[in-house]
Amino acid sequence: MNTHHQAAGRHEVRLATHADLPGARSVMLDTFYHEFGHGYRPQWHGDVIDLAATYLDTPRHALFVAVDGDEVVGTTAVRAQGPASPPHPAWLAERYSGDRTAQLFRVYVRPDHRRRGLARALVDAAVRFVAETPGYEQIYLHTDTRTPGAEAFWRSVAVEVCDARDGDPDRHQTVHFEIPLPVLAGSGDVTR
Repeated sequence: MNTHHQAAGRHEVRLATHADLPGARSVMLDTFYHEFGHGYRPQWHGDVIDLAATYLDTPRHALFVAVDGDEVVGTTAVRAQGPASPPHPAWLAERYSGDRTAQLFRVYVRPDHRRRGLARALVDAAVRFVAETPGYEQIYLHTDTRTPGAEAFWRSVAVEVCDARDGDPDRHQTVHFEIPLPVLAGSGDVTR
């Protein structure tokens, strides 16, 4: 399988190696504490403790990194799992149940490296990985719309499935999305 090397300016986007895991974990934890303001939560972030077992050692899972020199500045992960209910609606968990769903996680870019196409390059690499991996039929993700730029970004690459915002500004304001799974044919992509 292709290691998905691609450049985004002076950055490189590729599958993570064991050497990248401390930097990837740092990006993730900094995002939880500084961007989201709630810190590490074991019920939501267990994968971050053992990135190798979750993403490198588990078939059909992957972790992508954006690197600037030897510094990891962005991440995106793929896991064969749908959303959980609760907290998400039961019908949504049923629609995306089983290992035929690839869920995108941890799409984070350090603030001083944003607006350079890294999130899009990371997501593109993840989508290509899913399309090349047997058994996946759909790509799902959700985002908290209180994160600056998140909703607009996801609307530019995905299709809304459910707007679950409840109007309570102290709770997550979640919108659920699906990314059309491309069919890879020859040298170009043809969308299903």
